[in-house]
Amino acid sequence: MKIYTLQSKQRFPISVEQAWDFLSDPKNLKIITPDYMGFHIQSGADRPMYAGQIIEYIVTPIAGIKTKWVTEITHVEKGRYFVDEQRFGPYSLWHHKHFINEIPEGVEMEDIVHYKLPLGIFGQMAHPILVQPKLEEIFNYRTQKLEKLFGKF
Repeated sequence: MKIYTLQSKQRFPISVEQAWDFLSDPKNLKIITPDYMGFHIQSGADRPMYAGQIIEYIVTPIAGIKTKWVTEITHVEKGRYFVDEQRFGPYSLWHHKHFINEIPEGVEMEDIVHYKLPLGIFGQMAHPILVQPKLEEIFNYRTQKLEKLFGKF
C-alpha cells in the first residue's frame, strides 16, 4: 500500500485576498485545468467554499475515458488554506491541501497532495509511467496559467 506525495509551490505578486478569491472558487478549476481533460463541474460549485461542500466533476484524464470525480471540502480557514478529499473517483486516496502564505510583495501558494492508486501492484507499476507524469503535467499547466493571470514573481 504505497501512498505517493506531490508538492508544488508558486509565488505570485498578488494579495492574499486575490489568491483566496481565485483559488477558493471551484469554478476557477476549469481555467487552470488542461482543456484535453474535459473538466466539467456537474454540481456543488454554486456557493462560496465551505467545509462539508461536495463538488461533482467529470474529467477525461486518459484516452477519452470520462470519469466522475466527487470531492468534499473537509477543512477551510479563509485566506489561509483548504483541503479537498476525493469521495469517489479514480484514486483509492486523494487528500489535497492548498495553502496561501503571505510573503514580502506577494503570496506563496503551496499544494500538497497525498494519493494512493487502485489495483495494487499494477497501480504501483503504472505510477512512474502514467500517473506521476500526468499529475506533474497538470500541475505545471496550472503554474503557467496562474503566471499568465497573476504575473511572475
